[in-house]
Amino acid sequence: MTVELQVTEGWLTVCELSALIPGRGVAALLPDGSQAAVFVDRTGRPYAIGNRDPFTGAQVLSRGLVGSAAGRLFVASPLLKQRFDLESGHCLDDEEVTVRTYPVRTAATSPASPASV
Repeated sequence: MTVELQVTEGWLTVCELSALIPGRGVAALLPDGSQAAVFVDRTGRPYAIGNRDPFTGAQVLSRGLVGSAAGRLFVASPLLKQRFDLESGHCLDDEEVTVRTYPVRTAATSPASPASV
């Protein structure tokens, strides 16, 4: 299974689902030059938000700590510790701040074609 993000150009394959570890994120460079932070929860559901911390401008959210509050999965920025909801992108510590979210899906990996002899 692969993890795909919806970007302007269509669905972009980011990585294999098995490469993601619950509680840890990965950064993905997108075709427009921006970055996404991709996470997976313990059930295997992927999430994707913008990787840019709006409080510092640094591309670091993929390195943040994942947790939950009131049933909402979030990532805490590794710099100033603001928490961002992984579904909505809303900052749990400042109602006026959000990060971009991306539609994300998993797709079956197509079988490799047999090597020619």
